[in-house]
Amino acid sequence: MGNKMATTTLGKSSLKVPRLGVGAMTWGDPKGLSRINPAKLAYGGAHGYEEEKRALAASVEAGINLFDTAAMYSGGAAERRLGELAQGQDVLIATKFPGTLFFRTENMPRELEASLARLGRGWVDLYQHHFPTNSVSIPRLMDLLADAVEAGKVKAVGVSNYSAEQMRIAHAALARRGIPLASNQVEYSLLNRKPEGNGVLNACRELGITLIAYSPLAMGALTGKYSASVKPTGLRRFLPNFNKNSMLAVQPVVDLLRNIGDRYSRTPGQVALRWLLENPLVLPIPGAKNGRQAIENAGALTFRLTPDEMEALNQATLAWRPN
Repeated sequence: MGNKMATTTLGKSSLKVPRLGVGAMTWGDPKGLSRINPAKLAYGGAHGYEEEKRALAASVEAGINLFDTAAMYSGGAAERRLGELAQGQDVLIATKFPGTLFFRTENMPRELEASLARLGRGWVDLYQHHFPTNSVSIPRLMDLLADAVEAGKVKAVGVSNYSAEQMRIAHAALARRGIPLASNQVEYSLLNRKPEGNGVLNACRELGITLIAYSPLAMGALTGKYSASVKPTGLRRFLPNFNKNSMLAVQPVVDLLRNIGDRYSRTPGQVALRWLLENPLVLPIPGAKNGRQAIENAGALTFRLTPDEMEALNQATLAWRPN
């Protein structure tokens, strides 16, 4: 297939991106206390350098060259690993700041320099504020991000976990500097349809912002690999969506995904990703810990769902859609 994958622009930015990205949250080799970070604990350990190298190569081969990480993941080790693997490759890197919970607005330029050093690059393709807090002024932060764009250190500005109202504030602040808010990265899947009910998806549509969907497979619950009797690895096995009742509730959804997938020789996970991809505003970033998962994710790009199949999936997951 090579790099002939259809690309789109990220929001109204000039950044050309594939329709699917790769979440590189668990990558890297954390040291000391960073080893007990949420990503590693939730998903079980990383699969190591060679498998991450394969995941990157297999993704790029399929035309999926957008990789998402964050300063906070593994205490900077995830950024370092991605930077190392991306050397000499035609890849886009999205990262997030801050690297610590104790962040003040004026620290943004320092955070950016630290990320660039770990990534071994002169700029970040997409720089995202990881989560809003009361101590951070969104307009002032957006001004600093606009400065970074003007300095050539950031190609596109994004946010993450922002509400519709916070998105509007960020969008307006950047617009004063003639810069678009490219994306808002939030959790979105068939088992978490909150963006449809809380105004985020509507704000994306209205303002021309891409919704980057993290956990698009609901931490693996939509892959069909787990059930009430088969638990996933890591701490996620103790999360509410993997308890027995949740898994029993999800089973009909997985059965439907499998049923639809069989028509296209696709897996439940590929159908779950396709459901998101059918919305041109949405860019899912499933994780890939190894080459096999990367190839599996890419399979979501090579078929379409019919309106009837979309409707069946919508109906089957109404319980996961807030009113």
